[in-house]
Amino acid sequence: MNLLHENDRLGQYPNSWYAATANELAPFPSLKGAVKADICIIGAGYTGLSSALYLAQAGFNVVVLEAHRVGWGASGRNGGQLGSGQRREQDELETMLGVDHAKRLWDIAQESKATVRDLVKTHAINCDLKNGIAHTDWHASGVPPQHAYAEKLQQDYGYDQISTLDKAQVRTLVGSDAYHGGTLDMGAGHLHPLNYALGLAKAAMDAGVSIYEQSEVTGVESGKAHKITTATGTVNAAHLIYACNGYLGRLEGKAAAKVMPINNFIVATEPLGRDMAESLIAQDVGIADSKFVVNYFRRSADNRMLFGGGETYGYRFPKNIKALVSKPMLEVYPQLENVKLNYAWGGTLGITMNRMPSFMRLSPTCYSLSGYSGHGVGMATMAGKIVAHAIQGQMEHFDTMASVPAPGFPGGAHLRWPGLVLAMTWYSLRDRLGI
Repeated sequence: MNLLHENDRLGQYPNSWYAATANELAPFPSLKGAVKADICIIGAGYTGLSSALYLAQAGFNVVVLEAHRVGWGASGRNGGQLGSGQRREQDELETMLGVDHAKRLWDIAQESKATVRDLVKTHAINCDLKNGIAHTDWHASGVPPQHAYAEKLQQDYGYDQISTLDKAQVRTLVGSDAYHGGTLDMGAGHLHPLNYALGLAKAAMDAGVSIYEQSEVTGVESGKAHKITTATGTVNAAHLIYACNGYLGRLEGKAAAKVMPINNFIVATEPLGRDMAESLIAQDVGIADSKFVVNYFRRSADNRMLFGGGETYGYRFPKNIKALVSKPMLEVYPQLENVKLNYAWGGTLGITMNRMPSFMRLSPTCYSLSGYSGHGVGMATMAGKIVAHAIQGQMEHFDTMASVPAPGFPGGAHLRWPGLVLAMTWYSLRDRLGI
């Protein structure tokens, strides 16, 4: 099974609200014939485009190969939330790795948000970047620990952009009785993910990067140098970067064994009008709740509700995504029952066992970066910056990320799926039972 083709048409973006409101960018050509490069990057999502941009600015000759279109994968389909910290919370990282290592990871995550904002500003990327994400608790028992975590970030990490919310404050912010409390992080943010990716692609192109779309890699031969093959051409490069996330497939077995592809789904309502949109989310912030299968949602620039949620346990997208996502959406917002859903789409992301990104140096000239586990807007962008610096000999950030223990999935690449299905089924059942 090739996930590049299982749910989508060749070279076409999904029928998403993001694609319908995408900034204009002319298609890039397919690779034809043999080319040489200092660095070849497989994948034109945030990691691939970011690394290409930074490397080109440093004077390298860079080629990017994309099987479909730039930003076609998770980078152009996700919830658009630019979160603080790593995917794991700091107290968990302190227990796992020690306080010093955990603080270095926090600093990298803080830099990731600043990097996104700097790229948006420097390259005039029109992607509706706004500040603020609220984390809301589905169960009353989750409120005290979340408030305690906010206080820890304030006291131990000097992070003063997060505040606590009680039930009444959450009700005012979210316009729903579903939640018992939470936090508001104004240092986080949200954006139009596909337009952000398209902006990175244009910036990379302007910096001299050669981007080839509809150029699926069919084989890689690595030795002292790398030969990367597509159906119609080859790239010979001194360095190689795998920036494939959930689409690693069989290209690189060691990296793929650390990353599990899973699917997630989003709907966009019809335009609601400003008054109704603000009654659902009073401030223009993103929301992510405490369910194991997370609900994440926000207002669009044209006052739609963009709501992500629901889960499936197969590689194929369900036939009726609208019905799948409507269920959790109406649990939060029953007032949307009679509102039309204009768009519904799915996407494939990569998760790891410990939900931390997988940074691998496969050889002195070959790197893989993937497994952002739903936290990729900032960290995938930052991964590209980090690997660009690593290729130039600046290994500090890369080593900090790569030294986080990265267990593979039980059963390896072939038998890991049944175990994930059992685990996800159990935890989603806990959500439904209110445990």
